[in-house]
Amino acid sequence: MEESIEKYIRDVKDFPKEGIMFKDITPLIGHPEGFKLAINQLLEQVDGLSIDKVVSMESRGFFFGSVLADRLNAGFVPVRKPGKLPFDTYKQEYALEYGTDTLEMHIDAIEKGEKVLIHDDVLATGGTAEAVVKMVEKAGGEIVLISFLINLAFLKGEEKIKNYNVKSLLTY
Repeated sequence: MEESIEKYIRDVKDFPKEGIMFKDITPLIGHPEGFKLAINQLLEQVDGLSIDKVVSMESRGFFFGSVLADRLNAGFVPVRKPGKLPFDTYKQEYALEYGTDTLEMHIDAIEKGEKVLIHDDVLATGGTAEAVVKMVEKAGGEIVLISFLINLAFLKGEEKIKNYNVKSLLTY
């Protein structure tokens, strides 16, 4: 049986607000063996796939996305909150529990036809992932996989990206 990263995930009760059980990945990235285990398991998910770019969302997605890009000999594309990227961007609004937010990606980050891996730490309601999918497709990228460390399945975020290949290391 393959070793699980779950032992490196810490539950934090009532964060960021009462009633939430937050899945904290900082112990995972703080332990070299846990971090390496997670990277290796994420790389196993893309074995045999051609990847030109790894797209990750700020900020926790960057921890793994940049390493995955390096190991896959692919480019890394950061997706950030408004006003953080210095060049022309695609902007994509998405729904939050109360209101909306926006993400941005440089317009020249992905070339038409490039094979893209989208990675983030947690799939919750799916709004962030759906927004990134829209920007990648607007740029002409072909999404080959959307990966997560954790899928909070009870929030049904996968429904927003159900037409794509989606994988997670852990599901709660």
